[in-house]
Amino acid sequence: MEPIRVIVHGALGKVGREIVSAVCREPETQLVGAVDLLATRKTLALPDESGEAPLSTDVSEILEKCPAEVMVDFTVARATMPAARTAAEKGVNLVIGTTGLSAEERGELEQMVKTNNIGIVIAPNFALGAVLMMHLSRIAAKYMDSAEIIELHHNQKADAPSGTALMTAREMAEARGKPFPKPHDIDKNYKSRGEEVEGVSIHAVRLPGLMAHQEVILGAAGQTLRIRHDTINRECYTPGVLLAVKEVVKRKEFIYGLDKLLGL
Repeated sequence: MEPIRVIVHGALGKVGREIVSAVCREPETQLVGAVDLLATRKTLALPDESGEAPLSTDVSEILEKCPAEVMVDFTVARATMPAARTAAEKGVNLVIGTTGLSAEERGELEQMVKTNNIGIVIAPNFALGAVLMMHLSRIAAKYMDSAEIIELHHNQKADAPSGTALMTAREMAEARGKPFPKPHDIDKNYKSRGEEVEGVSIHAVRLPGLMAHQEVILGAAGQTLRIRHDTINRECYTPGVLLAVKEVVKRKEFIYGLDKLLGL
């Protein structure tokens, strides 16, 4: 069986470098091209020392030069959509880890699936432990009276609250069939109480030295339950990305959330 031909968009970023390395190590995938706005060379040395792959600042150029089955995108929202349109028009499947996409942009991506007969997997978080943390939080939400979320990230993170925290709060409320009761002090408009989403106060911490962490705290009479996930390094995202790459070529559909691929 031929390996899946992969292009990485955002290949020189911190996560992008980990994905490049993972794609090169995995026997079932092959890195055939790379794109990054900061590219200053025409080639990217492969981390397994097997050679070089074409590198460019231009998505169209790489897609023309390097026929691929999947483009993995870990960039920023304003770069993701133009690249996704270009790849979709060429029939290239998409795995997207960029956060901050609007509902309208997700709707456009869903339409691309139908128009171009491709598969698209988008996930707010590709760390398997984070996906399990959200799954366990959905289960617990049915049985506990209140919940709050503390999410902690490095100080370079562009958005707050994180996409994972927002998704966790919404999915917990969906699992309950209703929002959590609003905190009793919400009407006092304390800025320190965080952003309220579906009755869940989300507190965002941004500090150097952190990476990506989330704790869900659920409370009921006389007890609390804490569910926490900690990211140790960016390698944690690669098993989820590789799973998505292998699945997206089989499924001509729009999939939002890695939990769908894990059968949770």
